[in-house]
Amino acid sequence: MSGARLPDGNNLIRAGLVLLTAGLGEYRTEQVLHAAAAAELIRAATLTHDDLIDPAERRRGDAATNDWDNGVVLMVGDYLFALAAGEMALSPDARVISFYSEAVQQIAESALTPVTQLQPADEAYEAYITRATGASAALLAAACRSGAACGGLDEAAITAAGVYGRNLGLAAHISAEIRALEQTPDSARAIISLPLIYAAAHSDAERLLAALDSADPVEQQWLATSIHNHGIGPARAEARRLTDTARATLDVLPDGETRRLLADLAQQGIARL
Repeated sequence: MSGARLPDGNNLIRAGLVLLTAGLGEYRTEQVLHAAAAAELIRAATLTHDDLIDPAERRRGDAATNDWDNGVVLMVGDYLFALAAGEMALSPDARVISFYSEAVQQIAESALTPVTQLQPADEAYEAYITRATGASAALLAAACRSGAACGGLDEAAITAAGVYGRNLGLAAHISAEIRALEQTPDSARAIISLPLIYAAAHSDAERLLAALDSADPVEQQWLATSIHNHGIGPARAEARRLTDTARATLDVLPDGETRRLLADLAQQGIARL
């Protein structure tokens, strides 16, 4: 099982993390199956509801999937959340409900609190991390905590598994932003990303803000160059730091092939989730 590969966002990585972290303890399919299903149903529901609050045709460089009218989208998203609630209720460990409930709360809060400023840099970074945690990390953390709980691990191990999932998700989120900016520089104008925050901190912030709203090709070229020269490198370093932190967190978890698999996944923390 060596050389594990972190799947992209179209695969069942959240369910996979539930199953893997359960394998750190006493793995039994009937103990963990419902928690794994709940993770993917929540993911599907949140992606569906994204169409209600984000009408963009593309997100992080990929085509969006907002083909239905809002009424249908709302009903489908609510139905998926209801299915997820049913799966959580069937889980033998009641803590699974609280883990996923906390994650859904973070997801909703992050959707309602977009990053709105580039300066001061430390405040912008904190706002960004809060947003990114809800968008990409909270559900992974809940999946890992749920798996560890279903595997019978102690509270310290459950907490460590959650920290692992959170850092893995944040690293993937940042890396997806970097790829989107490298492939489509114009995407910098759609959302405040970590590379944009770093670019504002290390270049002419006032000009950068003006360039975001400018149609001048010269200013657009300057913006792209500034992000490339001052934002991409620090953001990539932060993704690596988060990946290293995720791997280090595994040291307190039971040793064995499953832990090595999770370490392999963390090594690929820049992969998209």
